Amino acid sequence: MDTPERALRGRDLLSIADLSAAELETILSTALAIKRDGGRLVSPGKEMALIFEKPSLRTRMSFEIAMHRLGGHVHYLSDAEVGLGRREPAADVARVLERMVDVIVARVFAHEMLEELAEYANVPVVNALSDDEHPCQALADLLTVYERFGSLRGVKLAFVGDGNNVASSLMLAGALAGMEFRIASPSGYKIPAEVETRARAIAVSTGASLTCVTEPEEACREAEVLYTDVWISMGQEREAAVRREAFAGYQLNDALVSVAAPGAIVMHDLPAHRGEEISEEVFESRRSAIFDQAENRLHAQQAFLALTLGAAEA
Repeated sequence: MDTPERALRGRDLLSIADLSAAELETILSTALAIKRDGGRLVSPGKEMALIFEKPSLRTRMSFEIAMHRLGGHVHYLSDAEVGLGRREPAADVARVLERMVDVIVARVFAHEMLEELAEYANVPVVNALSDDEHPCQALADLLTVYERFGSLRGVKLAFVGDGNNVASSLMLAGALAGMEFRIASPSGYKIPAEVETRARAIAVSTGASLTCVTEPEEACREAEVLYTDVWISMGQEREAAVRREAFAGYQLNDALVSVAAPGAIVMHDLPAHRGEEISEEVFESRRSAIFDQAENRLHAQQAFLALTLGAAEA
């Protein structure tokens, strides 16, 4: 029977739910080891293609630095250069790149583009964000929670805001890790039904608890982790006024922090719109683990790259 390490070799990561609970634990333990000892795993000479349809700070920097630390090389391809599905079909891009690189990392609008890349490429394809999910962010989030609490099982995490790609991956990751995941979203902005169904199926085997409500205070009561994200994501700018009205009352502020557990931490995947989804005071408070999260993108992604590329000890 394959160990989780062997099972992860050559694997795609399109959804966090592509992983088993054991594989998730392996990625996180590898990430912690990399962070603590400076990273002894190497994949010298490996090549990575980064395809980005959307702008990025943390995602691009963390993947580039992670690959360099593994001893590999990075080739950044902008949307203007590739034009997935416009200038050239994703299937053709995949079949060209698989002959030149060892892993493809793509940040796209339509999740279907990732699925097409994965179908036609015989090298791992990693979701660096799509409109459906953000699995790499979820890995960094769970790494951050684990560092703070020493465990994930049973930790109460409350997400306040839009049931978007970040929330979807976080619910699925929380289900895999046996956490108590709660989300408060206004009507019309809830987690997609298919994501909730998938998460609940996972929770049956892990003992996770999943709760979806509309009242932020209900979700945050006695929570150990308070998490929020922007109300208006990339590509939703035309909905800005409608969304601001819908999310009024969903700001992560002192009032919500006051009902959380005494040692609760605050998380946000960034970039943040201070004064909208999170108050300035809470963002800058001693409870904030936001920049730990940002750093952990590097360690979590380096761990997954090392495992999928079959990295060796230096």
